Amino acid sequence: MLEAASVPSPGVDAELLLAHVLGRSRGEVAVQAITGGTVSASEADSFRALVARRAAREPLQHLTGLAPFRSLELHVGPGVFVPRPETEGVAQLAIDALSARAEPEPVAVDLGTGSGALALALATEVPRSRVYAVELSPEAAVWTRRNIASTGARVTLVEGDLGTALPELDGTVSVVVSNPPYIPVGMVPRDPEVRLHDPELALFGGADGLDVVRSLSQRALRLLVPGGTLVIEHGEEQGPAIRELLGGDGWRGAATHQDLTRRDRTTTALR
Repeated sequence: MLEAASVPSPGVDAELLLAHVLGRSRGEVAVQAITGGTVSASEADSFRALVARRAAREPLQHLTGLAPFRSLELHVGPGVFVPRPETEGVAQLAIDALSARAEPEPVAVDLGTGSGALALALATEVPRSRVYAVELSPEAAVWTRRNIASTGARVTLVEGDLGTALPELDGTVSVVVSNPPYIPVGMVPRDPEVRLHDPELALFGGADGLDVVRSLSQRALRLLVPGGTLVIEHGEEQGPAIRELLGGDGWRGAATHQDLTRRDRTTTALR
């Protein structure tokens, strides 16, 4: 069913859905398949229902309620952007910059945090840091709060516009990281999971996709200490435009980095 619906990884998704129904790990399901494990009639009915929803291209993470991100399992669902594997590399660049700071308690800010993926990765992997997460959408902030609570990470959530948030931190922040909306308005995402289920606020960034990046650049300039690092995720063709934008705003050393598929994914710069 999933293969016929052109789901990208039908075998993996089927295993993960069955694991979810059975309350087991995917590895345990594989062992049960080899040793002749069985499922009850009610479990089979639940599994079939989930497979039908996945075949309709409802995101796997909405069906299971969880999205893996680095060492974390994040709660996700309608109203929040589902974190992607490529964003794990964005997190690594921010973690490296934060880890290198000499301050005993360096401050990091995640602007447009969504599920909290980037902020929580920073807080859990650089535990001496103090991390703030900013989110405009009340629907997304529900999931941010839930993930902060479930991980126990030291993250402070601030609900508001990333262009004006946290003025009390101006000039004190070591790292600003963001996965902003960067799809140009009018460009339709290919994947139904994105097109039909991810919130528009998290996807579209104006006519050229860079409206939020412009606001982000200006806000980060005020937040960061001299020598502080900005880390921005973006589309694979936007690196040159973002480097030019950052250079015009006065940033130093703007550089674009590839993800594991060798696509331009992240641009960093120094205050």
